[in-house]
Amino acid sequence: MRQNAYAGQCADCGVEVGPQGGFRIGFGEDGFTVCAEHRPTPPPRGEHEGWHTGPLASLDFETTGVDPWSDRIVSYAALGPDGRDLIGRVNPQVPIPDKASAIHGLRDADVAAAPSPVVALRELSAWVDDLVARWVPLVVFNAAFDLTVLRTELWRYRLSQPRWDALLVIDPFVVDYGIERGRLGSRRLVDVADYYGIAIENAHDAACDARVARDVAIELGARHRRVIREEARLAMAQQRFWAARRTMDFNRFAMRRGRRLEPIPDWPFAPAP
Repeated sequence: MRQNAYAGQCADCGVEVGPQGGFRIGFGEDGFTVCAEHRPTPPPRGEHEGWHTGPLASLDFETTGVDPWSDRIVSYAALGPDGRDLIGRVNPQVPIPDKASAIHGLRDADVAAAPSPVVALRELSAWVDDLVARWVPLVVFNAAFDLTVLRTELWRYRLSQPRWDALLVIDPFVVDYGIERGRLGSRRLVDVADYYGIAIENAHDAACDARVARDVAIELGARHRRVIREEARLAMAQQRFWAARRTMDFNRFAMRRGRRLEPIPDWPFAPAP
């Protein structure tokens, strides 16, 4: 959801809405304008129980770039369900590009004295395995990126992988798409957090993003009982479907524009390059 760039009429009440005076919902021919009074809001919270009322862990990485197969971890936050957290920086053993530093603020000098990747990766792999053993769902916003980064880094240094096949994942990025089907426009973490009234004070700080992602997941579970399966294993299957549907929706758009098609993801991982 974004402010409207051009004047129009509110689709709900018909009032004239000047530029930047309301919000534009959706994209292209399917998009519409609403006034500030009719800005979409989420449904109220329910009192039902489900995965959102139980223990939840959360994970976030800041990296050297946006390619999960080649870029490296520079900072991480693994927030446990019981307050036992792993938070730190990593010396990625490669230069941090200026473009990445402009996003998360970390430069080569900031991580020069940080531990080598192997130290953090061993801890993170064991941490994920502990979640698997306790059946604690792991919240990861855009899991296909972060979990592919972690799996690739473990391969890179020939370290043992956690039991990925038994890991329960809740991805607010995918769940939100399953609910809204893209109608609210850009749905970065800051956008979804704003929609659900969650403050994000230091975006692109791993600990902040992990905390906010978990808070967003809880709101999704509490507010969308009819859409989200209450049992985490059923929610996993639901998210696999939504991730595939999102790619198919994009590919339909790409075909009309003559763009390259995306492969169907093996969620919660990114498709192989």
